[in-house]
Amino acid sequence: MLSSTFVCVGDRLTYARLAAVSMIWGGTFVAGRFLAADLDPLLIASLRFVLASLALLLFMAFARTPLACPTPAQMARLLLLGFFGIFFYNLCFFYGLHFINASRASLIVALNPAVIGLASCWLFKERLGRSQVWGITLCLGGAACVIVSRDPLLLQGRADAWIGDLMIFGCVLSWGVYSLGSRALNHSLGPLQTVTWSVLLGTLMLCLTTVVTDRVTVQALDAIHWPHLLGLLYLGVLGSALAYIGYYDGIRRIGATRAGVFIALNPLTAVVCGALLLDERFSLPMFFGAALILLGIYLCNKPLAPAGA
Repeated sequence: MLSSTFVCVGDRLTYARLAAVSMIWGGTFVAGRFLAADLDPLLIASLRFVLASLALLLFMAFARTPLACPTPAQMARLLLLGFFGIFFYNLCFFYGLHFINASRASLIVALNPAVIGLASCWLFKERLGRSQVWGITLCLGGAACVIVSRDPLLLQGRADAWIGDLMIFGCVLSWGVYSLGSRALNHSLGPLQTVTWSVLLGTLMLCLTTVVTDRVTVQALDAIHWPHLLGLLYLGVLGSALAYIGYYDGIRRIGATRAGVFIALNPLTAVVCGALLLDERFSLPMFFGAALILLGIYLCNKPLAPAGA
């Protein structure tokens, strides 16, 4: 009885952390769109993860946690995570935001829970119960309702908006690999080591590509001002270093499908921030969409019934 109480409390803390992570990520679309309008996307991505790498290494230094030495097999997995979760994801993210707005991008990223859930079921034979299927479906519907009601014209993009759509869908696929590819590493190395190594390797890939393609110029660096630095700090320290650790810890504790469904909170967070900071008004469809998202997260995180039930 006592152990089940501890499990319940632990799950609630995990849910709270994942909700906080999704709220932080909700703001990354706005910050990313702001930076992509003025700066080179590849340069932004590199600077973001240089800051994230420094934050993670400083955190480990203060915690007196040495950087682990992965085995060759672990390093191969970490390179895969660094490529898809850091390098390729951020190229798709910042270049995609050059063509479409943050609302349209978040609508596509809301597909993440469904992609992660289906891939977990297919690759790892994870059982998706009826409540989890309904939960993922409600999260998708709720996210679409919130985003479309906030920006009714978002589906009427520019003629080249399909390029941005395709790139942001690349983010969805990349994040699926990053979420599911950590399965063994989270247990052998732990979330902190897994995130730190994947971020360091992905940052190295981004920086090498940025230097080779001559994106680091005096003119490009001179265009970075204080608002840009604040945006980069938000993306690097909060949106990458801290949020990635929280997300991987959530995956380790409750699984990729149940953790991934919290991503549906991203557009809801953007709407709440708009209401609090920009005096944007809530509408009835927004409230309806928010209720669907919360109900979907609840259903997806209900314990599965026994297989013979």
